[in-house]
Amino acid sequence: MPASSSSSSLGQRAFDRLMQLRGISDHPDNLTRLFLSPSHRQAAEAVKQMMTQAGCDTVEIDALGTVVGRYHGKAADAPALLIGSHIDTVKDAGSYDGTLGVVAGIGVVEALKQAGRRLPFTLEILAFGDEENVRFPSNLSSSRALAGTFDAATLDGVDEDGISFRQALLDFGGKPGAIGPLARDASKVIGYLEVHIEQGPVLQHENLPVGIVTAINGASRRRVSVTGEAGHAGTVPMALRLDALTAASEMVLAVETLGAKAPLTVATVGRLAVSPNAVNVIPGGVQFTLDMRGPDDAERIAMVDAIEQACRTIAARRKVRLEIAPFYDAPACPCSPSLQTALAEAVARHQIRPLHLPSGAGHDAMAMAALCPIGMLFVRCTDGISHNPAEFSSQSDIDQAIRILLDAIEHLASQSVS
Repeated sequence: MPASSSSSSLGQRAFDRLMQLRGISDHPDNLTRLFLSPSHRQAAEAVKQMMTQAGCDTVEIDALGTVVGRYHGKAADAPALLIGSHIDTVKDAGSYDGTLGVVAGIGVVEALKQAGRRLPFTLEILAFGDEENVRFPSNLSSSRALAGTFDAATLDGVDEDGISFRQALLDFGGKPGAIGPLARDASKVIGYLEVHIEQGPVLQHENLPVGIVTAINGASRRRVSVTGEAGHAGTVPMALRLDALTAASEMVLAVETLGAKAPLTVATVGRLAVSPNAVNVIPGGVQFTLDMRGPDDAERIAMVDAIEQACRTIAARRKVRLEIAPFYDAPACPCSPSLQTALAEAVARHQIRPLHLPSGAGHDAMAMAALCPIGMLFVRCTDGISHNPAEFSSQSDIDQAIRILLDAIEHLASQSVS
């Protein structure tokens, strides 16, 4: 029989935990909880207590700061289904990004414990740290450690205050020398599930509380430099100008057009610098960035190639010099078809139309995919706002998301061999 709970308790308990974590910050006036900071340690201890109170059989903070709560399966050597997300934040953050996935997992354990139910597999609730890539030149180090892909060179990176990752980890109470053994045995892991706010407006547009993630977008980034010739704004005729800004402007519009050519690709010029940037001087140089993403690698690469070729064509026609420098390329990370199905069927059982959509943002699930199959459930957030104090998901939507997660897990359990 499914684990039971009152009609609103799962959402209410999750909301209470979210609000408790919102109050733990490095900054007195906003939510800023950077990886390995004092507030990260305080939040990890708070999550540890939440996991214990919810019914986890064992809880620990591992060598890299991840909080790990285990709810044992029927057999002592049962494989584990992992549920997690992160508790670090960006600066001046919202209250739901990452932490929602952690408290959702805690809510599942709490419901099972209250029902006196054990599953054929162990549940592990994971509260990772280094997801936001804010403090150190690292990303997903906590989840990479469990997946067995942690790069030890990461420990030598430093933050803006000159503090090394290694020293910060020691100050946190971690153990740099014990990171390697954190890697899990893939044969003992069933999969990884993550609940996360959408960080986009699609679910709100579709009037749906949740959606099933198909893939985490691959991404390509470029630095582009356009060089023309600076000149006097009043004396150089229009036909004789080599204006780097007008050339770059045409390129930006081409990025917008080509980024929208396929239904699920996106392309963004996020940063643009003009020189000499004077009111009476024709711009001689422009530097801008390109961020190009999509859930299908072939489509994304075709878009990248088309954008780069369009920029070269514009540069040649306008007789300006063009340099395009790649600085980041990551493949798309598809979600497990079977876990997508399990989540979609649970959504349908709750009388909600299953909507499949890609994730344009990165998540710990990307790192965990190197270890095991992954699945993600998105939760509607108001106006798609994230990384902002205005970030919000309703208690009702959170309640439904946790119930759907629990439903999916119980149906996975019914299909397992105990």
